[in-house]
Parts: sequence; C-alpha cells; structure tokens
Amino acid sequence: MNLSHAYGAPPPAEQAERLLLQALDLGVTHFDTAALYGFGANETLVGRVLKAHRSRIVLASKGGMAGVNFPDGVKRVIDGRPEAIRRNCEDSLQRLGTDVIDVYYLHRWDKAVPIEDSVGEMSRLVEEGKVRLLGLSEVSAATLRRAHAVHPISAVQTEYSLWTRNPEIAVLRACRDIGAAFVAFSPTARAFLTGKLRDVTTLDAKDIRRGMPRFAPETYARNLALLPPYEALAREAGCTPAQLALAWLLARGEHVIPLPGTTSVEHLRENVGAWDVQLSASVLARADALINQHTVMGGRYGVQSESEVDTERF
Repeated sequence: MNLSHAYGAPPPAEQAERLLLQALDLGVTHFDTAALYGFGANETLVGRVLKAHRSRIVLASKGGMAGVNFPDGVKRVIDGRPEAIRRNCEDSLQRLGTDVIDVYYLHRWDKAVPIEDSVGEMSRLVEEGKVRLLGLSEVSAATLRRAHAVHPISAVQTEYSLWTRNPEIAVLRACRDIGAAFVAFSPTARAFLTGKLRDVTTLDAKDIRRGMPRFAPETYARNLALLPPYEALAREAGCTPAQLALAWLLARGEHVIPLPGTTSVEHLRENVGAWDVQLSASVLARADALINQHTVMGGRYGVQSESEVDTERF
C-alpha cells in the first residue's frame, strides 16, 4: 500500500521497483496489494515488477472496495454485490498480469449485502480457477464464521499491533479454530512503534493518518510518552523498536503473520531482520503491559471509517 496510496505522495517508480525486487532478494515471498491502492496503480506496479518471479511468490489482492469514476473524479466505494466483486477480481487479474490470485480478500464487508452472498461469489471465482484461497479483511469473529460456513476462509487481515488489540477479543481465536492465517497489517502502528515519527504536523496534507484520532497532535503528544520506556526495552532486547513490534507479533502464534509496509530499502532490511529476533518471556510481557488498549489514547479510525469495519471493539 505504501508504494501507491495513503501516506502522501508515493515514491518514484524506480524506487518502488527497487524496493519490491530487494524484498524478493531478502527472501520475502508474500506480497499484498489491493484494487484500492492507488486505484489500481499498485496492482499494475506489482504485476509488472514481479511477473517474472510469479512462481516464487504468494500474491494477495483484495476486492469489494475500489475506485469508481464519478463526474467529479475517482472515489473509493465499498460494494460487496456479487457482480462488483467479480468485476473487481477480473480487473485485478488484468492489472496484475496473472491468471490466478493466490489469496483474494473481501477488503471490507459491505453491510448492505449478506456476507454469504459476497463470499458465495468469491467461491465461484475459486471454482473457475481465478482465485486459489479466500480471505476477509476487518471482520468480526461472528462474520468470519458465517463466511467460513459458505467457503473455507484461509486468511483474515486486520490491523494488529501492540497499540491495536481488537483481534485479541475473538478473531485470533476464531482464526486458530478454523485453521486460517491471521495477517496483521500496520504492525508497527503506522510508524508510531518505529520511534521515527515524532511530529505529526509534518505529515503530508493527504496522509490518511491526519484523519485518525490517535494521530491528532494533542493526542499523539500524549502517546509519545510511551516511547522512551519502549525504546529502552528494545535496546535491552538488542533490537530496534520496529523489530520489537514485529517480533512481538511473531510470538503471538504460528498463524500470525505481520505485514509491514515501507518505501525505504533501509527500513525493509530492518523489518526482515525481526525474523531473527528472539524475545524473552519477560520482554514480551513488559512490552505487552507498556503499550496496549488501556495505555494508548485515541481511536483507531474516525467516525466514517470506524462505521465501515466489522471488528470487535473494547
């Protein structure tokens, strides 16, 4: 997502291509995109750069939320109707330059459409060989179980990190129960847990974090008070703050897969290095106690975006 969408102006194409190929060289095999990211531009980028390496990677994309042309421009639309999901998938296949998508997610559950109808159409895409495995994004355990009754769900993708704990209510357990992977996006808390974002007033005017309550200047200033002891804990563990965040997730269970995103090769190498970080039970417990749903100030999303997700809430 970071290469085409959400955090201000995307990097130059050459930088994005270099990052994707460097990730491949470092052993990354799971690449995640969506019709929404850059309104198709990210899928085009990923497809073009990684096409020659298609057999080496797990390629994931998402539909049910995409850009739609209106007289005043392209706008994001959540549409879970079967015909919309099919159109999204076929457009994604074309942009990605592939015959099949390994993991295809419903990016958001359209609450105007029964989840059974949306997943039913996705199951037909599996039957036709256009998709291998199905996933859901930002859903509750109850919705996950309803969907799984229609067709096996292989992955659930939701924000999860030390500072976003909603999946711990029921979704992590539900994923384990049905044998699904849990893919944790924003595992470093949209840069908060890297320790490198100190002044949110410097964010690009179009950066989506500007609309998130936790990143409001006064609220973020209060959250910054959590960083000094957290950074000290990372030093004690012999890793960077970002690596501590990722290693904490890797320790949550074999079915938990952190999904970090970056535009920087340096940060990419740092993220991949988290795989080799071994955290003691004491460090894990202290990180857990230091940054959690009770110590972090502010909501995850604004009112509109919050209404569009189906995750359990504290």
